[in-house]
Amino acid sequence: MKNKTTYFAFLFRPLLLLIVFTTLTEKASAQAPTTGADAAFIRKIYSQALTDGRCYPWLSDLCLGVGHRLSGSPAAEKAVRWTHSVLDTLGLDSVWLQPVQVPHWVRGGAEEVKVTGSKKYGSFALHALALGGSVATGPKGISAEVVEVKSWDELERLNERGIRGKIVFYNRPMDPSKIRTFEAYGGAVDQRSKGASQAAKYGAIGVLVRSMGLRLDDFPHTGAMHYDSNYTLIPAVAISTNDAEKLSALLRAEGSATVSMKLNCQTLPDAPSHNVIGEIRGTEFPDRVILVGGHLDSWDVGHGAHDDGAGCTQSMDVLRCLQRLGYRPRHTIRCVLFMNEENGLRGGRQYAKEAERKGEFHLCAIESDAGGFTPRGFSFEGEESVIGPFFEKVSAFQDVLAPYGLQLTRGGSGADISPLRNQKGLLSGYSPDSQRYFDYHHTAADVFDAVNKRELELGAASMAALVYLLDTYGL
Repeated sequence: MKNKTTYFAFLFRPLLLLIVFTTLTEKASAQAPTTGADAAFIRKIYSQALTDGRCYPWLSDLCLGVGHRLSGSPAAEKAVRWTHSVLDTLGLDSVWLQPVQVPHWVRGGAEEVKVTGSKKYGSFALHALALGGSVATGPKGISAEVVEVKSWDELERLNERGIRGKIVFYNRPMDPSKIRTFEAYGGAVDQRSKGASQAAKYGAIGVLVRSMGLRLDDFPHTGAMHYDSNYTLIPAVAISTNDAEKLSALLRAEGSATVSMKLNCQTLPDAPSHNVIGEIRGTEFPDRVILVGGHLDSWDVGHGAHDDGAGCTQSMDVLRCLQRLGYRPRHTIRCVLFMNEENGLRGGRQYAKEAERKGEFHLCAIESDAGGFTPRGFSFEGEESVIGPFFEKVSAFQDVLAPYGLQLTRGGSGADISPLRNQKGLLSGYSPDSQRYFDYHHTAADVFDAVNKRELELGAASMAALVYLLDTYGL
């Protein structure tokens, strides 16, 4: 040897190559799942969920034992106590209630909405529900001529001369050409959310809104609306799609129509409530959280089965399934049942505020709030610095999820987890088939019997599989 440096380089070269090879191999394995071991464990997750799942019987208890559960109501607090007691039986590391103040709106007696004085039909009732947050009409109700609009431009053209003293009828349907029904919903729901104040700006005394659904039926769809305090607060109701078609045809045929409305709703002072939380602590990164969740509140009609009892019980079953398989996660896996998604998002905001206070980082938050239908995949959003690298490894995730019909795409996530965006982690929305969701959304048809057991269980398994991959490989 010419010198010691050359000698030691020669002697340790094989060892150096081994270290480099090992480091590169570990880096590669951290970027992409090994399909053998991961596929086998994911197969166990699905077998567990489909043979011993609890989300369906839990949903039965929630829907039939508790019922609908609008935030601030006694039923909502019954749901809090029930889900807390169930999570407490699963052997999780922690289960707790997180206090939150929520709005308390009550519908009161049944709505009375009808067309009067039609030449062809005489008087007939409309299938109607007050929109959440609406003011009442007063004991005598209101009665006025109806004016139909299908766009904001039409409303503006009518202006005060065509609207003052009348009831505005918003009749812009959801767009049936949209394959993703949530896009169709997004293109129509502004009528419901801000239609009352936009009509009041021109002197209207009330509004009727075509229900947010694609199917023609007699189920009116309630949902949240928001007043602009700059204008008079006027009563607002949704009418069924069948009745919207009938009223529109009547206006075309007869040139005018009169509608009477009587609503008994009331907004009470804010009420105390809770988010319900359970978790399995991470063995390596306990302060880095992978969240699964749904919203525990529902509207005060039907059972709130698809919206969002399904998401709640699926999220609960994710933790139970991983527990039953003896899985010990690297990161903390947390189930959060949010209160008040429907008419305030107070639970989501309070949760994010507390997470910030405690210095918790959410590696990923997954929300199930699109119904209990057949799984199609997950959509993801986040800062490009996070979502870009994540989608570099998605093809490997896709390899082990493809047998279950799951696609991973960029897109939206969920309302309750949206306040976590500031943490710059990954946000994800569970995406089941959406074609039937708006047949039930916010209606009396959203009952337990509308949910299919196997579809619900497949959703819980899909969420658990994604949680496993995220926990194993991170972002």
